[in-house]
Amino acid sequence: MSKKLAIYIPKAVAEQLNISEGDKLLLEVRDGKIILGPIPKLLVRRRYWSETTVEEVEAESEELIKLAEGE
Repeated sequence: MSKKLAIYIPKAVAEQLNISEGDKLLLEVRDGKIILGPIPKLLVRRRYWSETTVEEVEAESEELIKLAEGE
């Protein structure tokens, strides 16, 4: 465990589980123990059309309202 509370997995374990840097893992606490395992890559790796923030959605919405009201 590092100072920033990061957990480092030994290379042999990562290879055995077929995980690599950037993969998402599922962490559970059961009976006072940490259970850590890979999330199936089919559930994680997908392409998105875009990334949008809440602020961008709100700004676009306000602009559309102005257009609809003829401003």
